[in-house]
Amino acid sequence: MSVRTARNRRSSPALFQKVLVANRGEIAARVFRTCRRLGISTVAICSEADNRALHARMADEVWQVGPAASAQSYLNMEAILEVAKRSGAQAIHPGYGFLSENPDFSEACRGAGLVFIGPGAGAMRKLGNKVEGRRRMAAAGVPVVPGLHKKGMKEADLRAWAAKNGYPILLKAAAGGGGRGMRLVSNAEELAPALATARGEALTAFGDDTLFAERYLEHARHIEVQVLVDSFGYGVSFGERECSLQRRHQKLVEETPSPVVDQATRRKLGRWALAACQAAGYSNAGTVEFLRDHNGGFYFLEVNARLQVEHPVTEIVTGLDLVEAQIRIAAGERLTVPRRGLQPRGWAMECRIQAEDPENGFRPSPGRIRLYRPPEGPRVRVDSGVAEGDEVSSYYDSLLAKLIVWGPDRIAVVKTMAAALAEFRIGGVATTIPFHRRVMADADFIRGVIDTGYVERLIAQKVPELDSELEAVALVAATHFHQQGARRILPIRRAAGAWTLAGRHAAQLRAGLCNPWGKR
Repeated sequence: MSVRTARNRRSSPALFQKVLVANRGEIAARVFRTCRRLGISTVAICSEADNRALHARMADEVWQVGPAASAQSYLNMEAILEVAKRSGAQAIHPGYGFLSENPDFSEACRGAGLVFIGPGAGAMRKLGNKVEGRRRMAAAGVPVVPGLHKKGMKEADLRAWAAKNGYPILLKAAAGGGGRGMRLVSNAEELAPALATARGEALTAFGDDTLFAERYLEHARHIEVQVLVDSFGYGVSFGERECSLQRRHQKLVEETPSPVVDQATRRKLGRWALAACQAAGYSNAGTVEFLRDHNGGFYFLEVNARLQVEHPVTEIVTGLDLVEAQIRIAAGERLTVPRRGLQPRGWAMECRIQAEDPENGFRPSPGRIRLYRPPEGPRVRVDSGVAEGDEVSSYYDSLLAKLIVWGPDRIAVVKTMAAALAEFRIGGVATTIPFHRRVMADADFIRGVIDTGYVERLIAQKVPELDSELEAVALVAATHFHQQGARRILPIRRAAGAWTLAGRHAAQLRAGLCNPWGKR
């Protein structure tokens, strides 16, 4: 275990003097930036593979906690708590992933005299555990997706339930999210291998292989609500985020607001989310996730008892710093945001830039970053976890950066995002930037006609890569759609079918408005 020290900063007397971030990469860097602005000294932890990582270079102190494997470093509670003690940190921010939703870690922090910047262990067990969260939401009268969450669930239990309720079903980890330990099972033959894989992933990611099953809702939209609750029980919801663009249950593009949520529905979802959190004694930042079916019905999905990867889009439209809010709540301050007084402004969208090769099944692309030139502009924000010359390790998540843009409406945001993606330059590793550029030029995406199966359908099209000139014309088409009122999205059940859309698109091509897929 080694340490590097730097200058101390003077923080507000009401806040912490020193915070340890029990994470790595983009989220650790994100928390450090807010701590620096607040005058709080920072402590980073790193594995042997991350000695020179960006987050380690940003902190005032950095301590090595173990080998590259997560289980021996970023999931090593004993080593992390020892670093906190030896460094003099007063609080620990867990970021997302790793130990962020582990109630034992939250409890251990408090037992060691440290403040855990997140919910308490009791509330986390009630809501952060996906099975317990489902039970509580159902008891509160919130619709839940039909599922099986039997304690000690065996393969035979799953087979019996699926035979009665039908396939497809979704296996999910009870102890965490982010797509880890999640497997779609389309038929009885797939069940045994999917169960083994999901359990293995859950155990590796969260140290707990408990699973539950849900009926898989096809053509659903994934919509979540951001909440903050202080330690006095006062809570505020901050609108919804549309997170339907996913691949293998990993979100790729997020936006706020959702194109299909009206004000009345927004208020209802906010009430549901706050009621669930407050009833469980939850405090700090949290996200309540819902699925919207093709008929417009909403079903509770899960509570993420942590800060979400996609939190910046909410920050952009509200002007809040959610990390600062987390720190202030953990320090015992009251929320001062009125429940009806915060009016989100405009539209925001985020693309997750991963070190993955979309031309080869999104295969991870480790290696050295030879070139890193993020876009700039008054409506552009980049939360980076790497810099030029850094090594992308095969041991960890492949997220390099989050590209976030703002605009007065959705069409403006799509155009700004497309321009920012075209400007983003990363060399040395393959990235998902070409895939994101394709999404921004897709007619269905431009019109907001998306669901959780959209990405797989787009990938299956096997279309040529878009060049800059044609991308520009596609954006003209986006404006054309907007001017004709296409921004008023129809529910999926009333949306035009594929052949109708193809016909309209052909008409656009004949009119010379767009050709988003390549030269004819």
